[in-house]
Parts: sequence; C-alpha cells; structure tokens
Amino acid sequence: GFIRREGRPSEQATLTCRLADRPIRPLLPKSWRREIQIIVTVLATDQQNDPDVMGVIGASCALGISEMPFDGPLSAVHVGYIDGEFVVNPTHTQMAESKLDVVVASTKKAVTMLEAGADEAPEDLMLAAIRFGHEANQEIIALQEEIIAAVGKSKWEINAPVVETELIDKVSAIVDGKLAEAFYQADKAQRQDNLEIIKKDLVGSLGEGYEVGAIMAAYDKKIRQLVRSTILDKKERISGRGIEEIRELSAEVGVLPRVHGSALFSRGQTQILNVTTLGSLQMEQKLDNISPETSKRYIHHYNFPPYSTGEAKRISTGRREIGHGALAERALLPVIPSEADFPYALRLVSEALSSNGSTSMAATCASSLSLMDAGVPIKKAVAGISVGLITDDADPDRFVTLTDIEGLEDNYGDMDFKVAGTRDGITAIQLDIKLKGISFAVIEQTLKQAKGAREVILDVMDKAISQSRAELSPYAPRMYKIKIDPSKIGAVIGPGGRVIRSIIEATKTTIDIEDDGTIVIGASDGEAAKKAIAIIEGMTKDIESGTVYTGKVTRIMSFGAFIEILPGKEGMVHVSELANRRVDKVEDVLKIGQAVTVKVIEIDSQGRINLSIRALLSPPTAEEQETMRNQAPQGGFRRSAPGAPMDSGDQPPFRR
Repeated sequence: GFIRREGRPSEQATLTCRLADRPIRPLLPKSWRREIQIIVTVLATDQQNDPDVMGVIGASCALGISEMPFDGPLSAVHVGYIDGEFVVNPTHTQMAESKLDVVVASTKKAVTMLEAGADEAPEDLMLAAIRFGHEANQEIIALQEEIIAAVGKSKWEINAPVVETELIDKVSAIVDGKLAEAFYQADKAQRQDNLEIIKKDLVGSLGEGYEVGAIMAAYDKKIRQLVRSTILDKKERISGRGIEEIRELSAEVGVLPRVHGSALFSRGQTQILNVTTLGSLQMEQKLDNISPETSKRYIHHYNFPPYSTGEAKRISTGRREIGHGALAERALLPVIPSEADFPYALRLVSEALSSNGSTSMAATCASSLSLMDAGVPIKKAVAGISVGLITDDADPDRFVTLTDIEGLEDNYGDMDFKVAGTRDGITAIQLDIKLKGISFAVIEQTLKQAKGAREVILDVMDKAISQSRAELSPYAPRMYKIKIDPSKIGAVIGPGGRVIRSIIEATKTTIDIEDDGTIVIGASDGEAAKKAIAIIEGMTKDIESGTVYTGKVTRIMSFGAFIEILPGKEGMVHVSELANRRVDKVEDVLKIGQAVTVKVIEIDSQGRINLSIRALLSPPTAEEQETMRNQAPQGGFRRSAPGAPMDSGDQPPFRR
C-alpha cells in the first residue's frame, strides 16, 4: 500500500510548493542573504476546492505580518472558462467542464506569476482570463492589507550592498575595450572561454587590492549592463539574432531502433531526446493525493543530467525536473486520445542532451514528435517557445520581448514566459519573472510573439512527421477491446480471481475489466490476444444444448467424468455417453488432464450441464453392433440374436 507516514513531498506537493515560491520570490529583497522558510500545511480539504492558491495567499499573508521586508501582499486564484463565462476558483467538478485553468498571481499593480493549462485557447481569451484573475485578486489583497495593518510587525531595514565606484571604474578600464567582442559569440562554449580569459585578467590585475568576490560582482554588473543596453538600444542579441528570430531548428523521429517511439529535437545548442513507451492500462500511475484524481495514464518525465551543461555533479530529481516535466505533460494533455479511443498507458521521458535555454519547451516539441512516431493518434502537433524580457531600469514602460531566449538572456533578463500550443491555440503557459510584476502590454506582446514562433517551429516539425504513424511499433504491445454483459464479469474473474489469473497465465496477456463490461486485453503477440479473447467470449456466451466444446478432464468418478468446457464451467459426461460400446471403467477411456471434444446434450433445471462424447462419434457399423450384442456383461448372461429363442444356458438367474 501507500506509505502512510509523511515522508518526502509528493510530486503534487512539490508543484504546489513551486506555485507559492515563484510569485513571492521577486517581491523579496535581492540583497537578502538569510534563509526564509515558509511551511504551508493543509489542515482540511473538502476535495472539491483546490487548496493550492490558498497556500499562496497564506504564505503572502505570513510574510506580510512578519518583520521580513516584502513588497506584497499578493494573491492567487484559479480562473476557469465554463459556458462562455469566467469562473473564479471553480471546483474540481466544474473544472472538468472548463476550457482552461489559469492560475493568476498578482499584486495590487501587476501580475507576478502565471500557470495555465488550456484546450487550445485563443490568445485573446487567455489574455482576458488573466485580466479577470488579476481583478479577482484585488479583493483578497485588500483583506490581507487589513490583517497586516491590525497585527503586522515593523519591518527590518535592509542596506543593499554597494559596489565601490572606484572598483567599477577600474573594472571598466580593463574590460570596456574587449568585453563586447568577447561576449557576442553565437557559440556558447567560445563565449565562456572568452569571458574566463577576461575574468583571469581582472583577478590578476586587481586581486591584490580587492576581494575576488567584489571583483566578480563588478564584472557581472558590467556584463548585465552590456547585454541589456545592447538589446534595448540597438535591438541586438548575444548570438547576433534578431529580436524575434529563432535559433536553428532540427527535428528527427525514429532515432532509436528498439523503442516504441523516439524523437530528437534541437533548437540551437538546446537538444532533447524523447522516448515514448506504451503499456497496458495496468501500468497507469496510481496517485495518493488529496485531489479526487486517483490515477493517470499519460505521464511525462523530464531529466536534466549534469553533462548537458558541461558539469560533473550528483544526479537527482529535483523541483526543477518535476516542474519542467509537469509543464510539458500539461502542454500535450489536450491532444492525447481518450482511453476509449486508445486504451494504453503512455510514459514519455525527455532527456536534456545539451542545454542552452528553454529545455522544457524543447521537451514539449520532442514529446509531440515522439508520440507521432509511436503511432499514438494525437489530435494535433504541439510546439512550445520561451519568450524573454528586457526592461529599462529607469522606465519600465520601455521594454523588448525576446523570442527563444538562451541561457545568458535568461540570466540577465527579467522574464521567462513559456507558451505551448497547437496552430489553433494555447495548451500551456508558465511565467516566471524577476521584476515585481509585468504589465498587460508585455503579456499581450508575448502571446502574439509566441504564436508566430510556434508556427515556425511546427513547420519544421511537420517536415519530420506531419501525422501519427498508421501502425504502432512492432515492439509495442497490442490492445484489444471487447464488451461483455456486466452480469458476466464475475464469471470472468472467478472465485478469488482464479479464472482471470488462469487466463492471464495461459495466454501471457494483461486483462483490464471495467464495471460497464469493457475488457481490454494487452499482448505483445497478436495470437496470444486472440486466444484470450476466444476464452473470454466463450465463457460469457450462454451455453446451449447442441453446442460442441473442446474441454479438459478435471475429475473422474465411478459414474462418469467432469469436463471443463470453459474456464470455470464444468459439465459431466455419464459413463453411458463415453463411447459407442459398453464402458466398464471410466479410466479405460479418459485420463485427468486429457483434452476431449464433447457435445452439450442437456442443461437441466438446476443449470447442470450434461455432456456426451458418444453423440459426436460415428454410428457403429452392423458388424460392430453384432459384436456388442454378443458380448456378455461380466456376471450377467449371454444375449441371443434378435428373434432367436433362448436356450437353457441363456436363462436368467432364478428369482424368488
């Protein structure tokens, strides 16, 4: 069973933790170095309302009343879209009918975080949902302000570290002539080598008079100024690309020979390998969450090995891996076929082979390609792109949005806005920022830019594979679906599951039974599946008189033998029905385990099945009949020929 004692956080708890952390972090002082721990505990839930946004609100309120400097409060709500209207914090039941689910976190002035899943929502609908959520947050923010005013503590004062002007000037004198040339390289490795050379030069020149940490802080500040000013003033990027230009794209499918589906997607120096594996519905993931969801059949896992960034460190699944995996999973969810149409469990694994920005969106593209390569009939291809932001520190209304950001642009930029979707609309959004909020002008421009980029990426993906393969991989299991009368489910399962286990063992298949009588049989061998289907169909058919079966002898008695004609169903062959001749001992004709063909001759009022072997045998010839007539039974008397008089030797024993 599930582990009952609280241990490490579940994936759902980790995602909820990230949901609270991401909007709060930008509102904390950047120079703060002390640890802050906020523990959000769900004390009770009605299992109809998702408590995740309440955790965000509670964390904001706790920071607000504490001494900790905090540019809040903030609030978060779920926004649904049901029957043409936006709904704040819909229940789980309502959300099942919603076209989208957008978590909007915002302060009084601006949006600080977005997390969304949608069924191909158009950009204008998504923007309207975000506005609606921001407005809904204001009432909750006002309530927090009342609480803070009533019980809040005085805030600590923070003195931001000041980089010495003299040091800045000395660093500038050394790097100004060569930083731009060294920095603006399309090749990430070459850029890093160039910057390392300048770094060593700085430490060698200034190391005696200043601490290395102070020198590096000044150096980093110079790089940040260079990146941001060049983009804002000249509209030029690190790699020489245009503001909306995407790095070189490539897409391949079927790159691994033995797996069910695979794809390799590259965007510049970011490269993702995705592998799709199909399994029976028994392989779906069981969930032990506080939400009503108990299992899921479509799973996406994301791995970020250290070699993808040229590092050597421990391999583990952290919050980042869980979050990126969930984002790509959510992006593909609207196009995954239903269980009724495609009765398989699906596990996708994305491996980041090389990373230079936005591996999560590359994982989305690779997943879409891999599913098609596996023959999964997804409704449409899905692609994703990350859009960055550079704002003027002096004038926040002056900004530039960057399509397809790479690592350094993410590092020195203000935003990472991931948007995934099909040609017809958005399926997932994730927004993280470093500012205290972004305007709706930025959001609108980002959604517009992401749509154009998505079209470009989908064109490249379509050249690799434009629709799902007609056939599954020969290595993938086959699923076959049949329907039986629900009242016969018990007969298929048998006492304690004995019957279904025997079928699974005999056919080497997997069998899943639904309450409505739907049965899904999975097998790597088509013949094995057909055998299982034949057994189940035979079991669930009503046995009628005159039907012929091939069964197995299970028991032998003095008066006859019991034959299992279907799994869990036995009939009896009386000794008189074993052959066209007299049989003295049943064991002379049948043995335990012997396969034998029988005919149903009667089903009595108690449901007992009477079988016959004799009924299937050819009638005896005249010579055979004569021989049988002349055979005297043991302890009896010899029969005379028909019509002939008995002689004295044929007299039956005298009866008193």
